[in-house]
Amino acid sequence: MTVDIVTLQPLVALIAGILILIMPRLLNYVVAFYLILVGVLGLIGHFN
Repeated sequence: MTVDIVTLQPLVALIAGILILIMPRLLNYVVAFYLILVGVLGLIGHFN
């Protein structure tokens, strides 16, 4: 099974949304992690 960026982004967004609903204080960390992950995956996808 392969996971590409198109599949991974909605999954990460869903998990981030659930975490924010459970613990709103995590908002800064969840947003930062999401942005870093999307940026890294975008660069990896661009150079492959």
